[in-house]
Amino acid sequence: MKKTLLATAIAGALGASAAAQAATVYDQDGTQLIINGRIAMGIAGGGTEYNSAGEEVDDGAEFVDVYSRLGISMSHQINSDLKAFGRVEWRFRGDQRTGNSRVVDSNGDSINGFSEVRHSYIGLESASFGTVMAGNYDSFYNSHVMAPFDVYIDRGLEFSNGQGGALQARGDSVGYITPNLSGFQAFLSAKHYSERGETQAEIDATGDSEIVTQGGVKYETGPLRLALGYTDDEEDRAGGTGEVLYGATASYAITDAFSARLGYETRDDNDTNGGGFDTWGLGMSYAMGQWAFNADLYRVDEDAEDDTRTAWAAGAYYKVSSNFDVFLELNDADLPDLDNTPAGDLGDNVYWLTGARYHF
Repeated sequence: MKKTLLATAIAGALGASAAAQAATVYDQDGTQLIINGRIAMGIAGGGTEYNSAGEEVDDGAEFVDVYSRLGISMSHQINSDLKAFGRVEWRFRGDQRTGNSRVVDSNGDSINGFSEVRHSYIGLESASFGTVMAGNYDSFYNSHVMAPFDVYIDRGLEFSNGQGGALQARGDSVGYITPNLSGFQAFLSAKHYSERGETQAEIDATGDSEIVTQGGVKYETGPLRLALGYTDDEEDRAGGTGEVLYGATASYAITDAFSARLGYETRDDNDTNGGGFDTWGLGMSYAMGQWAFNADLYRVDEDAEDDTRTAWAAGAYYKVSSNFDVFLELNDADLPDLDNTPAGDLGDNVYWLTGARYHF
């Protein structure tokens, strides 16, 4: 069997380095504790020239943290078929001193060292009955349907409503994934938006308690991978439009080194909130020795703007060692001109990011 979805394996050509270099702290009597993470830094520039108010902003080069993180994974083999597992992962700022009142962000707020609890979930996994999990985990829709296109370290993913793993996920969620049934797998996740502890004024502003779902099915055989899914893009509490988002992808590993992918995503327009669109994507990934490359092209037809844009992304990655890699990524979202910007000025330039990551 050829590499299962080469593009996903290359998702950070080298993102696999993190797992490969994870440190097993404890492994005895079926119980395992693993620590892994990365320190990543780079220089970014380009991108949007104007803010939402139409004011020109500086898009020059800046030294940045590139999603440094620290994670702990744990598991216990209950019996030959059933395993309990858990994971917690934090993001931290690796590019500057943090946790000091003199170090502030653009809003004047003090920058904390660990800036985000990215994952925190527990679950049970059975080869016979599937996997159930609860807590703060990535969007099933993005992880299972749009995974072939989610190959960039930073910008470049136009699918999943531009939110990637955060789409109606990462908190207060329960999910189920079926066992692999001759290449088929189905998945379903539900996220609860609660009004507990809120005043009526807060409920009026953010919306009532609600459960939103996302799910789908995927099929893998040999070099071919197909996936279809949906996300209920809840309106009030998560900045959605209240319309359901649908998507499908197909990926084919032409060789062990080269794969191609095709994707489509759509959402109806909403008379109140807008946001309807049809997006097509075409991409490829190629791995050669210590090198890996990604390239993707998108055609986005936005209903609210009555406009069509062509976005693209590309990346090159070099694995210096099993622990250390360097990279360069480019992205042009082809953002439309804002109505209140000077006539003829474009909304964005090509965004670029280059840097290095050490995996542990």
